[in-house]
Parts: sequence; C-alpha cells; structure tokens
Amino acid sequence: MPPEGLIIVESPTKAKTLGKYIKSGKLEIGDNGDESGLPSTFLIIASGGHIIDLPKKKIGVNIEENFEPDYELLPGKSKIAKELKTAAVKAKFIYIATDPDREGEAIAWHLKNLIEGQGTAKIHRIAFHEITKSAVINALKSPGSIDMPKVDAQQARRVLDRLVGYQVSPLLWKTVTRGLSAGRVQSVALRLICEREVAIDDFVSEEYWSIDGEFKGEKVTKLTAALSKYDNKKIEISTQDQSDSIVKHLNSESYSITDIKRTSKKKNPSPPYSTSTLQQDAGRRLGFHVKRTMSIAQKLYEGINLGSLGSVGLITYMRTDSVRIANEAISNLRDWIADMHGTDYVNKTARVFKNKKSNAQDAHEAIRPTDIKLHPNDIRAYLSVEEFKLYQLIWQRFAATQMSPAKINGTTVIIGNGNGIDFRVSGQVIAFDGYLKVMNYGKTDSVGSKDEAETNLPPGLEVGMEMNLTKLLPKQHFTQPPPRFTEASLVKELDELGIGRPSTYATIISTLIDRTYVERKDKTLPPTDLGITVSSVLVDRFPDVFSVDFTARMEGELDKIETGINWQSVVREFYTPFSKALEIAEEQRFDVKKRLVAKSVGRDCPDCGKDLIYRFSRRGKFISCSGYPTCKFAESIEPEELITVDEKCPKCGSEMVVRFGKFGRFLGCSKYPKCRGIMAITTGKKCIKKDCEGELAERRTKRGKVFFGCNKYPKCDFVTWDEPLDGPCPECKAPTLFIKRSKKSGNKTYCGACDWSKIEEV
Repeated sequence: MPPEGLIIVESPTKAKTLGKYIKSGKLEIGDNGDESGLPSTFLIIASGGHIIDLPKKKIGVNIEENFEPDYELLPGKSKIAKELKTAAVKAKFIYIATDPDREGEAIAWHLKNLIEGQGTAKIHRIAFHEITKSAVINALKSPGSIDMPKVDAQQARRVLDRLVGYQVSPLLWKTVTRGLSAGRVQSVALRLICEREVAIDDFVSEEYWSIDGEFKGEKVTKLTAALSKYDNKKIEISTQDQSDSIVKHLNSESYSITDIKRTSKKKNPSPPYSTSTLQQDAGRRLGFHVKRTMSIAQKLYEGINLGSLGSVGLITYMRTDSVRIANEAISNLRDWIADMHGTDYVNKTARVFKNKKSNAQDAHEAIRPTDIKLHPNDIRAYLSVEEFKLYQLIWQRFAATQMSPAKINGTTVIIGNGNGIDFRVSGQVIAFDGYLKVMNYGKTDSVGSKDEAETNLPPGLEVGMEMNLTKLLPKQHFTQPPPRFTEASLVKELDELGIGRPSTYATIISTLIDRTYVERKDKTLPPTDLGITVSSVLVDRFPDVFSVDFTARMEGELDKIETGINWQSVVREFYTPFSKALEIAEEQRFDVKKRLVAKSVGRDCPDCGKDLIYRFSRRGKFISCSGYPTCKFAESIEPEELITVDEKCPKCGSEMVVRFGKFGRFLGCSKYPKCRGIMAITTGKKCIKKDCEGELAERRTKRGKVFFGCNKYPKCDFVTWDEPLDGPCPECKAPTLFIKRSKKSGNKTYCGACDWSKIEEV
C-alpha cells in the first residue's frame, strides 16, 4: 500500500527532523490526541527550494501585459518534479510544508500548480513556526490553504528586482564595464556605504585634550579621576598650550571630596531576537558574517541530531520581524526560571514586548529556543562551535526576557577645590544580578559603559576627606570620522531606514562583496573604486529611484500587498518613474561615461600618442588607451612610488618592485609589461614544517582575508591565519612562533610545532 499522506518540505534536513515524528511512515501522536481524520502513513519529500521561477537567461516579465511573470521549471529540477507528480497521483492527502514566509508561500504556490490535477487528493498548506511534535501534529490537524496575498507580495518583489536587474545592468555594462549588476535594494545599500566613505574623506579632525588626576588620602592609596569642570564650566581643552596652563593651575590647588552621589537603578532585559537584531548581535559579539549567521540559524531551526533524542529543531523560525512570544512559551519559561533560580528571579508579571516598527510582520514569533530545558551546555557535544555560540546567544536572550530586572547601585565621587574645579570618578556595583545571571555578564551584556562597569571605588570615602593630588595625566585626542559600516552596523542602518527586509540582508551584503563593489577589511565594508563608480553612475542617473526615501516607501507599499492591495499596481508605481529615468540614462550614457567613468589620466599613450584614460574591469581600476580597441595599450595602477626590494627577477634578472594585485601585495619585475616575472612577498619567517626550507609569505583569499602560507607551495602546504613572529620556541626551538589576536581574551603567542603558548592581556 502506498502512503496515504504526502508531505512536501524544502530541505532534506527539515524532512529528516519531521521523520522523527513520522517513524516508519506512521505519525506518532503520543500524548497529543488521536489520529482520527489524519492519514495512517506518510511519505516526506524535499523539493530542494524553488522548482519554478523566472527564467535565468531572459527578463521573464511581460511589461505590456500588466507585468505578468513568465515562470518556468528551473534547470536541473526535472527529476524532482517528476518524483513529486508521481507521489501526488498515489497520495490521498497532500500537505505542502514549505517555510512560513513570503518565499516559502511562493514555493508552496508553485508546487501546488505543479502537482494539482495529478491525482484526486486535496492539497493542503501547513506551516511550522517550530519543528516540534506538538507543532507538527497541530499543523496536520488544522491545515489551511495557500495565502495568495503573501504570494503576491513575493511576486511583486521578484518582478521589481528582475526589472531593475535586467534593465539597469546592461546600462552599467555600456557605461562602466561588462559583467556588472544592479539591484533595487542592493544599489541603495551601496549608496549608503559610498556616502559614508565620502563623509570619512571629508572629515576634518579636531584636537582636544583630557586631564586625569591621581589622588591619595588618609584611607586611599590611589584614586584616578577625570577633570570634568574647570572655572565652573564643563571642561573643553583644545590645545596643548591650554592644557599646560590648566595643569600648572591644578598643581597649585588643594583638594577634598566635595560630594558623593549614590544612585540605584533597575535594568531590564532586551526583547527576544528578531532576524535583524540576531544578525547585528552575532556580528558584534561572535564575529559572524550575516550570511553565516542565517546559515547556522537555518540548521538550528531545521534540526540537529542530539543522539538518543534524534533530530531536534532547536529554535523557532529565524526569519521574523516580531518580538512577540507565545503565551505557552512564556509560561514554560517562567516555570523553568522558578525551578532553576528561585521565585526571586521570576519577573513579577509576564513581560510582553511590542514591535516598535509599524511595518513589522507579526505572523511569526520572535526567535527563541523551542525548549528552554535544552540548555546550551547540555547539548554542546552535538553542536559545532559556531552552532553552539549562536544557540547560546538565542537561548540566553530568551531566558532573560522573563527574569527580574538587575539592580545596579552607582556611586559618583566628586573631588574638587571648592572653587570651580571638579574631578569625577564613578563606579557601579550589582546589588542583584536578576536576568544577568543567565547573560554571562561582562561578555554578552553590560550595565553601563566599560569604564563604569569596571571601576572599583575604595571603601571609606567620605565628604570632606582631604585628597592629595599626586600626578596629573594630560592626554591629547583627536575627533574621529564616522566609522565605516560593518555588516552589523549596515544591517542596523538598513533596518532602521526600512530598506529591504531582514531576510534579504545576507544576500544584499554577499552580492556587494561578490561583485567587488565593497570589500571586507578589518571587519568593515569599504567600497572599492569600482563600487564608488557604479554608485555614482546610478545615483547620477536614478537619483529618486535609488534614494533611501523612495525605496523605504516602496517597501511599505510592498508590505501592504499582504493586506490585499493589487500587486501589479504597486509594481507600476515603481516602474513608471523608473522607465523614464532609464530612457534618459540610455540617451546620456556617453556623457555620463566621460564625466564619471573614463576620466583622463593626464598622460599620452606611449604606443599611439592618444589620451590615456581610466577604465574598469571586474578586478578594478586600470589605465587604458582612449583609442581602444585600435590601440590595446594598458597598465595597472600602482602606488605613486614603487618600492624596490633586494630581489632579482627570476625571468630577466632586473630589480623587483612591490606591486598590488587581486590577492594583495606581490613582487613584480620593474620591466613590466615587457617582463612579467613575479614572486611572492615573504615575511622572512621560516616555515615550521619538518625538512622544509621555505619561508612564510603573506597571501589573500578571494574575499580579501590575509593568511600566511609557505612559499614552496605546492611542495609544502603549510598555511595559517595567524601572523608569524620571530622564534625560537622556548620549548621545541621551532624557528617561528605565531600570534592570535583577541580583544576579549588577550593576545596568544604560540608555537605551531608543539603545545607551548603564552597569553598577554590587552
């Protein structure tokens, strides 16, 4: 007998986790009621994501026919499509259980269209916000139908993105270089990054000074306080002369404790994670890229094998705008807190969080553990390092939501001369840890600034106590430009501006990097020359279409489609001004190219005498003859002064110079382009592999991350991410040591050939 029920999911992992509750094809009801009305046996098939979509090699949107999309079966999907149709013929009940979001709803709709009419079975839509036994059974008992407004919302985004990508990208090919792409939201994100870079370049730094004082008293051996008031005014010191004058005056005064201010405050926990806040925190605290965060979260949602427990979905659905928590989850959490930590740690009332953003999609809960009793430490053995870190972050954040506030006692001591000069020092003490008990205080949460949290004030301080000034510590500072975006701060900016959806941020950022419009550099996202040029062309030609305000307003309109607004009318609202701007851009592209792209270098071509201009390739900016393709002269752009090194070209014997390529610095022949001899730049540190005579060279990955490898590759395959240092090792005498840098745990110097290591705090 063939299975009565067919369940279609997206991923094999999700199918495996569902299989835990449908063993040998039979649904295990257990304590969840009877099986009446449900199939007796099931077959689970994974579709592998989208089966039907817009074609890859043509625009696939009929603009004249009200933007009707031209869907087709994707390449490589014929086999799974046939399998699904065959299974649908035999099934009596069909349940489509794709992800509970717009993308999942669109996949469900395409699957329904694919298999409908293949048999007599009615096709149901079911959705799991968490993959647990109760969620699976409740979904099967209460099936629904395809949510067409949600499908339309996805269609509108898909069509708009296709129209922009397929109509603007060719304009970039003609104006800048072939192979480039533009995206409706991606281009706005690039604009934000480039405008931040302009603000950094235009920033003018200003000098200022601070002055700390070291004091001692009858019961105090040393207390450092910052000058906060001078001449009864808030301290503002602009120059060293001003600082020297103030220091001279301060040394001539007598001081005592003039005031001690004590405060007590409560600090409440943050809401549980939404997609955006999880991406931000995983970036800031764990160093995860957004794409990596979502990939790990997907695994935690779909299921992890926990040994005897089988495959378990550890978190609720990870694509959500909401901070809402289900009542049952709140109740279970409050019971767990009381059992594990006592009733004092349970908040007096159930804490309810509200979405701050009006456009938040509240169909799903916040991201939380499916079972609070699955403590991260208890299942650590079954998780990878990254899975454990992300699950712990989610678990801690959720566990804290129903715990009592932390009570923080603060003390501020004022040391003054009684005549307009004040030094100030503050300290804090946790009177009751409350929710901080589960937050690893000091690592994943803070009660104030770092200085406040870590300053320990000595006991016995009293108003009127004389304090002797033993040392003044003037320090020069300079105002800093706005920081470059990191992935976390870019996600925050996009989210606050209402640009794109949190579920798309990973794709937006990875696309900008893959297209070499931006690069990763020390965890920041600076734009490349190519990215700056592309953005300048798009902003110049489409100032309104790729503006923050217009894009944010369009996001709001796209969200409204889920309430029943006609999706084609929303697409038309975007396309009307876009098509006009596109027409003008095509007419003026030669002017744009001359003005923004192909700028003159100011030299003549050495081969034909015509003007040399800047051009772009996918690898970046270079110099080319304006007579191309008749004249094919080209040269790379080097630093103003080439650095000559004490090495000879292996091909012609000429001097070698430092050059810059796609993967970082290298040695190139000074006679280039006549001679193309190259060598790797070595650090001078010897390779630690036995019997290897090579040296370690600095290299870069395709994504720009620096690593070090033996220059005898491929004969020697030694590589490391960590910077090599001069040895030898104190224990095994290996010629080279390595350093792993960390702001949290200190810098670790270690030997790669034995177990010796040393940690220095930073």
